[in-house]
Amino acid sequence: MKFFKDQYDVIIIGGALAGLASALTLSGKGMDVLVLEQHNLSGGLATSYVRNGFEMEATLHEMMSIGPREHPLKIRKFFDEMGVNITWLRVPEAYRVILPNSGIDVTVPAGFENVAQAVEARCPGQGEKVMKLLRLCQSVTDSVNIVSVTPMSKPMMLRKHPDLVRTAGYSAMEVLDAFGFSKEAIEILSPYWIYVGNPLSTLPFTVFAVLLADYFGGGSYICRGFSHEMSLAMAERAEELGVQIEYRQRVEKILVKDNRVYGVRTRRGDEIHADYVISGAYPHTVYSSMIEPRSEVPEGAARMLNGRKMSLTCFSVAMILDDTPENFNIHSYSVFTGPTMDTEKIWKQLQTLGPYEYLAVICLNMANPKAVPEGYTQLSITSLPRAEPWFEVKAEDYYDVKRKVAKQMIEEYSKILGVNLLDHIVEIETETPMTVARYTGAWNGGIYGFAHNQDDNIVARLAMQEEDRFISGLEFAGAHAISGNGMSPSITNGRKAAKNILDDVAAGEAGK
Repeated sequence: MKFFKDQYDVIIIGGALAGLASALTLSGKGMDVLVLEQHNLSGGLATSYVRNGFEMEATLHEMMSIGPREHPLKIRKFFDEMGVNITWLRVPEAYRVILPNSGIDVTVPAGFENVAQAVEARCPGQGEKVMKLLRLCQSVTDSVNIVSVTPMSKPMMLRKHPDLVRTAGYSAMEVLDAFGFSKEAIEILSPYWIYVGNPLSTLPFTVFAVLLADYFGGGSYICRGFSHEMSLAMAERAEELGVQIEYRQRVEKILVKDNRVYGVRTRRGDEIHADYVISGAYPHTVYSSMIEPRSEVPEGAARMLNGRKMSLTCFSVAMILDDTPENFNIHSYSVFTGPTMDTEKIWKQLQTLGPYEYLAVICLNMANPKAVPEGYTQLSITSLPRAEPWFEVKAEDYYDVKRKVAKQMIEEYSKILGVNLLDHIVEIETETPMTVARYTGAWNGGIYGFAHNQDDNIVARLAMQEEDRFISGLEFAGAHAISGNGMSPSITNGRKAAKNILDDVAAGEAGK
């Protein structure tokens, strides 16, 4: 019996969230789809693992674009439309920001008015400005959601989306300064910058606006069954819709003839044909080693990659602690903390091997108490460094360096809590850029795709999407695609890749 069909409509390389979103979208339109995943399970970074009976979340901090059931946002709507059943749990607050050197310890609740009130309580006279900022962010976000799926002329953009056009050329810091915020107010409003990884001076306001509007407006959510619940539910539903998903199938070549894809070849030698290919692999990997024959690699692809920079990667310590959160002085789900909120200084520190002092901390118990055995705490401490310093670590030094950085991060947060966490660790796992690269195959262990800047962000990528499509029938979906990084944006990227294919098929049929 043959393992694969002679021909598919679409082959998807990688069964992570973006690939699964593409598969769901395409199969929902009746297309014959094959997903090839090199791992033995789906999900990519959306996964969990078990250590001595404790299930531990691998990566997810919080999902954006979910929203409450009565007011669903786009990702919840997509799952509902596709019949993907996930139990969502609302995160109690937006975040707590602790900056000891500035004397700041503020818990920021979700909801625009709540955010404004929290800032006003600490910085009198700033609350009204916060409301104006968040209304602008919502307007920009609404426009982004429209123009990302509906191409339009410049005159129409100016007429229908003036706030997006008016702010598109400015950085987050430039807009914050234009509102006249105090230094403290900016520090309280800034923490989400790390979810993109650019200093506020270079972070496009468009991207920052989407973060603030989505997380503050709709609140954030996690899956009751860890992020792996999401990937498993997506894979199960995709198979119900007729998608063929095959695991432990590493794609080594994308087959191209006359600038048009016609299939792939796996490591074990299977040549599988399709009209379209969606790649979860980074463009660096695809254009440097996967296109066959090499003569089919367009010159423009190399120029594009040379002009783009990779963003941040991940260093994270996940722990099970031997007591309840309250006994560790932990009272919030999400905490951003460090000696400063000067993103330029933090950025410089992230380009080293540490110490990493600006930390994003998650206590799973506070949003999902049943995921942790009674009497224990699941805590993760994360920093998001550049990958380059880790390239210099010798193999024989790797574990010593990893332990040193992990210990420093644990000690830093122990100072905040007033409790020595090192004395209470039951289980611990440390994730480095090498861990990400090994398990997902992501280029240089990247989790954030290409860095956002004024020349390369969602607006610029939408404007350049046709020019960046170098080989007919080849689409990309993942953190490196148009909407950027994060689990929700990756799902959006997968849907976008599928829509490009559906549009191409429709145009071909219309032209017959």
